[in-house]
Amino acid sequence: QVQLVESGGGLVQPGGSLRLSCAASRSVYIMGYYRQAPGARRELVAEISVVDRTNYADSVRGRFTISRAFDKDEVYLQMNNLKPEDTAVYYCRTEKPDAWGQGTQVTVSS
Repeated sequence: QVQLVESGGGLVQPGGSLRLSCAASRSVYIMGYYRQAPGARRELVAEISVVDRTNYADSVRGRFTISRAFDKDEVYLQMNNLKPEDTAVYYCRTEKPDAWGQGTQVTVSS
């Protein structure tokens, strides 16, 4: 079992930046973020494996960067050039073992 602690998020204007962080209580194979907008399905944003392999949603590639501090079992999502359509609750997610964070709100609005 693994516990996740998320931080970051908030309100930002279009074109702005935010950074999300997620700390795991133990080593995990894959760490990443999903997001869910009102009325929409939860979708993958980005993920990174223990061998530093990354995967991004097409909608965020080139704007978001995921990275990982292996010695701290932490993952970071740097979000640049944010758009109103990025507004959602962002959830930290791990695999092997599987776990979800509590979620953090990201709102992009002028």
